[in-house]
Amino acid sequence: MVLKSKSPRQTQKIAFELGKKIKKNGQSKHAQVVALEGELGAGKTTFVKGFVGAFGIKSQVTSPTFVILRNYRLSVAGYRLLVHIDAYRLKNYQDFITLGIKEIISDSKNIVLIEWSDRVKKILPKKYIKIHIDHINQTVRKITISNFQ
Repeated sequence: MVLKSKSPRQTQKIAFELGKKIKKNGQSKHAQVVALEGELGAGKTTFVKGFVGAFGIKSQVTSPTFVILRNYRLSVAGYRLLVHIDAYRLKNYQDFITLGIKEIISDSKNIVLIEWSDRVKKILPKKYIKIHIDHINQTVRKITISNFQ
């Protein structure tokens, strides 16, 4: 599915709707993983801000670039934790493993959002939702959503 966003607000709305669909679909055998790709400034964190809103997270969402991983407790039936990861500073997938990602991804009660997921593709599960955001101009983004049923 390819969508066009003309503003950060519209990007957040698209992400919010995706979050609602994932919440409605419920758990799978492993964590729901959403892999985000795009150039610096494309809108990955903006997308995450909209997505987490579908799960009732009210706290300020910022990119965990320096801390790499941020957890948000969920009170949504079936889910316990939303994990927001920024892989920008990771040198390789081995760094990703030291964060405990295998355990995080294997827990079906988790939702995992990974910015810069292209840096850690080797460790992603076979089934994940891929979001690619293309920076068309200062305000317009092309959002491609793949692998979502």
